[in-house]
Amino acid sequence: MSEEKQTPLIGRRDALKIAGATGVAVVATELVTTGPLSAQAIEGIERGNHKEDGSSEHCWHMVIDLQTCIGCQYCVWTCQAVNDVPDDDMRWNVGFPEQTERGESFYMTRPCFHCHEASCVKVCPVGATWIREDGIVDMDYDRCIGCRYCEVACPYDVRRFNWGTSEEENVYQPTWGTAEIERRPRGVVEKCTFCSHRIDRGLAEDLVPGVDHAATPACVEACPVGARVFGDVNDPKSPVSIFLRDNDTFRLREDFGTEPRVHYMRPEAEA
Repeated sequence: MSEEKQTPLIGRRDALKIAGATGVAVVATELVTTGPLSAQAIEGIERGNHKEDGSSEHCWHMVIDLQTCIGCQYCVWTCQAVNDVPDDDMRWNVGFPEQTERGESFYMTRPCFHCHEASCVKVCPVGATWIREDGIVDMDYDRCIGCRYCEVACPYDVRRFNWGTSEEENVYQPTWGTAEIERRPRGVVEKCTFCSHRIDRGLAEDLVPGVDHAATPACVEACPVGARVFGDVNDPKSPVSIFLRDNDTFRLREDFGTEPRVHYMRPEAEA
């Protein structure tokens, strides 16, 4: 990692301290002159502080098969355990019952879509969210100032603002997994990361994401019926490449031009 990423010009905690001590007017001045909106900060963002994350050799995609999904919510609960999301209102993996136009019931789930044209990335004024070389839309919680622009810009409602530091016990642990990342602090926006920590660690150990358990997103591994498929679309032999090649899939609201990296299999076969 570069030194630039490890030492943000102003962090979330600093922004909160300044706001409490000097008021909104001084905060605005601080942001423009020496803070995350300063010329120095913008220059750092434009240089691509996080370009080294991931590898352009890979491009990670996920398929959710709505026809196979049984609505057990294992994917939701495992995500909450592994990513330490104790509050159900903060879920990174959103799930809910739905019906087709024909009135047939199915269960819809929605993680972050890791869009190729991510509107959340475009509106972030401090470079706290960015697209890695492998396509994952990631977060830097130390840089995030909690402006929530990304939350508003996301057309899929998959970002959550942390209003307070949760001290409650995570009831999904250890039944559905143990925490693999730190719980986020108050005042930041958080979201699904495709379990990038698993992917990065797995690749370092010569494991294959989408194939090997330890290198695959927790929600994919938890599904008892194989309704989630993950892998590298740059690899024609990966599980996700094979699935996309052999099945008719779609992406939510492709008319937005966001080019999501999450695909869906329709919940019912065509008549």
